[in-house]
Amino acid sequence: MGKKKNPEPLQGESLLKKVKELGNLTKEEKARECGYYTVTKNGVERVNMMKFLNALIDAEGIKLDGKQNGNGRGGRSASYRISVQSNGNLLIGAAYTKQMDLHPGDEFEISLGRKHIHLRQVEEDVEEEDLEEEEDLEEEMASA
Repeated sequence: MGKKKNPEPLQGESLLKKVKELGNLTKEEKARECGYYTVTKNGVERVNMMKFLNALIDAEGIKLDGKQNGNGRGGRSASYRISVQSNGNLLIGAAYTKQMDLHPGDEFEISLGRKHIHLRQVEEDVEEEDLEEEEDLEEEMASA
């Protein structure tokens, strides 16, 4: 009697393509067709739904694991609320500056509304153009 072998399950792009081809089949049937089953010693097929669904998630590129950024330390999560410190300063924490990919020296314009403070990042390109224009004017004045 021939023993059934455990198949090699599809992954990545080939898995996604096969699932789309299988259209109206049930989840279990799709998993089986994509190779996500095992054959027990008694010859019974068991569908591995968790492996199938995890492979689909991976193939789609969805990251469910909570990978920590930075130095691997926990810490508090960003709450998007700050309060005025005793010295009158407002401090925007590192969690926000990392999320916005800000670096030391980045500049902002501050505008005050009735109940809002707006920060607008000053673009480096604009500053460089202004400097070039000033240099051009200085050169013209010097040559005159």
